[in-house]
Formats: sequence, structure tokens, C-alpha cells
Amino acid sequence: MKSSAVPLIKKNQCPEETGLYRQLTMIKKLLDKFAATLCIALVGVMTFLVTWQVVSRYIFNSPSAVSEVLSRYLFIWLVLIGGAYVFGLREHMAITFMRDKFPRKVRISLEIIGEMAITVFAVLVLAMGGYVGMTRQMGQLDSALQIPIGVIYAAIPVSGAMAIFYCLYNQYGLLRQLSEKQKG
Repeated sequence: MKSSAVPLIKKNQCPEETGLYRQLTMIKKLLDKFAATLCIALVGVMTFLVTWQVVSRYIFNSPSAVSEVLSRYLFIWLVLIGGAYVFGLREHMAITFMRDKFPRKVRISLEIIGEMAITVFAVLVLAMGGYVGMTRQMGQLDSALQIPIGVIYAAIPVSGAMAIFYCLYNQYGLLRQLSEKQKG
């Protein structure tokens, strides 16, 4: 699937031009690897749990409540971490029909505004709101697993922190492109 987002680096441009950008790129690669590995592991564990749930229900006539609840909670983590990861890859859905009609400088400026809006959402709703929700639920235990519900809610601020980093990384790359266009 072709991404319609403005590429952050041109093909002939060296991404290691500045020390800061090199460090941010290295952190992004590590975060990408962590998120991808975590999502793969979550899918693997969920596959095992759901298979066990089916086997225990239909073959042993004794459904496992733990596997059902745990797979549901892992799915929540998978969706939130996977969503942040996809956002970091810039593979998320975007309606770009109008934006693509503008000159390159305006398109980059619109991308920056969009990244800023997403950063505000990630900070206020995901990171701060998720942290508040997580801490409020730490005293409540899940009936099947006997773990704090806040552990499940922790996926919200974690994915928010990832999204914030990805937004800032993308904004920095877009600002570099905008300044290059103005110089050249």
C-alpha cells in the first residue's frame, strides 16, 4: 500500500546529517523493533490462548475463564501498541485529496499542523488522561486474573508516549524538509 504522506527524507539525502537527527533515528529504530516484537509476541500468545479456549470448551467441556479474559486484555495492548507503531511508520489512514493539490511547501506545512494536532491529542488524552485512568484503577482487581485493572489501562499512556515520540520525530523531519526548501 502506497503511503501518501510526505516522505521525511529524500532518497539522495543522508539522514545522519546532524547528531540529533541521528540519535532520534536510532531511538526510533529501537522503538520500532520493540513495538514490532511486542505485537508479534502478543499475537502469538493470543493465538495460543484462543486455541486453548476452543479446545477446553468443546473437547473438555470446561471453558477456561482465564484464557478468555487474558486474551481480551492482550488484545487491548495489541491494538494500542500496534496503533502507535503504525502511526510511527506513517502507514495510518489519511485523506489527502485536498492536501495533494497544494504546492510541496504548503503540503509540508499542513503535515506539520496535522502532526501538532496529533501530538496535542496524544499528550492530553492518551498520556495524561491514560495515566490518570490507570492510577485510579490500580486498586481494583480483575475477578479472573486477580491483577490490578490499572495494568490493563497502562497500555493507554504507554501508547501515548510512543505516539508523542513518533510525532516529535516526524515534526523534526518535516521542519528539516521545510527549511531545506527555503534554503534551496
